[in-house]
This record gives sequence, structure tokens and C-alpha cells, in this order.
Amino acid sequence: MKIEAVELRVVRLPLVIPFRTSQHSQDERVALLVCAHTSEGEGWADCAVDAGPLYEPEFLSGARAVMAEYLVPMLMAAPAVAAARVQSALAAVKGHQMAKAALETAVLDAELRAKRMSFAQYLGAVRDRVPAGVSVGIPDSLAALIGQVEGYLEQGYQRVKLKIEPGWDLEPIRVVRERFGPGLALQADANAAYTLASAPHLRALDAFGLVLLEQPLAADDLLGHAELARLLTTPVCLDESITSPRAAATALRLEACSVINIKPARVGGYLAARAIHDLCAAHSIPVWCGGMLETGIGRAANLALAALENFTLPGDVSATARYFTQDITSAFVLEDGHIAVPGGPGTGVEILRDVLDRLTVHREVLR
Repeated sequence: MKIEAVELRVVRLPLVIPFRTSQHSQDERVALLVCAHTSEGEGWADCAVDAGPLYEPEFLSGARAVMAEYLVPMLMAAPAVAAARVQSALAAVKGHQMAKAALETAVLDAELRAKRMSFAQYLGAVRDRVPAGVSVGIPDSLAALIGQVEGYLEQGYQRVKLKIEPGWDLEPIRVVRERFGPGLALQADANAAYTLASAPHLRALDAFGLVLLEQPLAADDLLGHAELARLLTTPVCLDESITSPRAAATALRLEACSVINIKPARVGGYLAARAIHDLCAAHSIPVWCGGMLETGIGRAANLALAALENFTLPGDVSATARYFTQDITSAFVLEDGHIAVPGGPGTGVEILRDVLDRLTVHREVLR
């Protein structure tokens, strides 16, 4: 398959409610979309970078630049490109995992559409729907938190994740646990807000029966996570630390976690994500699929990944209405606590072109 052009679009999608973590707050998703125009058709991907480098080192204008100046010309120079060879074709460029992942995904989408095969089938999915969890940002008050959690549970979400930070951790978790009882699957996500010196404080979380504590320490502190995991009875889950199959293997070898959150964009794409899934399955380590405020394009691919056998915990692939009043694809809907996995060719979703054009704030075509 020959890459003939790559189209980059920046779109702005207002969020239903602001989303705040220990790292930053946002009230819209400024999304970078990638469309690979190939000799066999087009394929789309959602590059999961943020507008600025506040959560991840990669950011939107940087991803656009590295694609335009290096990655896309390298792909176009190849006489033929298959998705399975995109990473090796781009290996000379160091880092930029999310930009590379987006290009690989766009090529894979085009490839699978030409073959009339779905992402789910290609990745090896074993389910046609997946249980949905929801991530709750840090609100202005405990009352607002309770109101949000209550609303999500009424909608049918099967798991609730609370964002935490120093000063907003034990009390909100205690209030939610007491209000909704021990039957609620509840987990906490620190987004690397603590240090190992916080271990005595974090041990108090053991009293609340959490499903897991996600990324309490810095992304590069695997030894600290290993030590903290020995001190807690709450399972430690790694997210930001998992940047590749090799990083996942190192974390497991160090016993730095007992659960892994796989984010395809961060690890280099869906092929690498599947490799991490297989590695964890071989070590009896459960995984789940995290979210990065993806548009419907990324949400569809994440659903296919989350339908693999070892994704045994509800992920953050929530319904469209959790984040956007208007997406660039048809909405994903929560039904009986689950979301259906698209079964059509490629990601299985079609772009709403009129909506895409209306929300687009920048467009460029690289040839």
C-alpha cells in the first residue's frame, strides 16, 4: 500500500463539564486527527496529544511538526507500507510515540477497510461489547462529587475512578464509599501526584477496599512503585509508566504493579498495546483500557482493544455523552453498563463530514 498524502486536522470539541486532574484542567478537547490517503483508500486516527506538554511530553504543535518534517516524508518515501511495518520505518526518529501511533493507526484503518476486516477481528477480540467505567475529575466540592458519581451510577457505569491529589484523596474517597457502599467498584488515580514519602498517608487508602490505586508516583519511578506496592494491600496499577512493551516487562519484573492500564497512544499504537496485553496475560496480570478524551475515532479503536480476553476490568472507554455533546462520529451509547464494539471495516465508524468541517480550526495536507 502506498501513502499518497496525509491530512492533519485540528478540531475543538467542548467538554460537557471541565475535567481536572492533579496535573491540569481542561474544558475542551483540542484534537489532532490524522487521515492517511493511500492507494487502497483512506484511514483515520486520533492522535491523543494534548494542546500543551502538561500531562505528556508530546503536545499538539510538536506532533504536527514532527509528522510534517520527518515522519510523513519517511512513510511516503517507502515504495509500500503496511501497518505492521510503520514503526520500523519510523525508527530513526527517537521518541514521539503518540505521533507514530497515530500514523500507524491511520494506515491500519485504511488497510483493514480495504480488506473488509474490523479492528476487533484483527486484534483478536473475544467480546462484542465491553463493560464501561467512568473517570471523575476533581470537582469544586464534595457535594459536586457525590452528584456526579450518583449521576454516572444511574446511567449504569460499572466502575468509578476518582482523580486524587494531595489534599483531595482520603476524604472524597471516604465520602463516596460511605454514600454508595462496599459494592461500588471504586478506584483512585493520582496521575503521579505523590512521592514514596507519602507511603504512610497512602496506606490509609487500604481501608476503603479500592479496586486499585493508579500511578501514585512519578512515571520513571518504577523502584519507588515496587517499594510502595509492598507496603500497600491496595493493588498498584501503572499507567504513565507504561510507555512500551519493554517498559511493561520491566515493571512486571520489578513487581512494581499488579495491574496495568494500557493506553494505545502512549505505548506506540494498537499493535504494541496488543503485545502488552499478551505479556500481561502470560503473567496473569489483569489489564484495562484507559482513555485520553478521544474523539469517536479513537474511542472506536479503544473499544476493539478492550474486547480482548485479558481486559478483565472495566476501562475508561465511556459513552460519548460523558464528554461531548457533539462528536465527529455517531455517538457511542451506554446500554446495560456496556458499550458495543464496532464491527464494520477498520475502526467501524464513519466521519460526520459536516460536523468535522464545522469543528475544524486547522487543516493541512502533506504530499
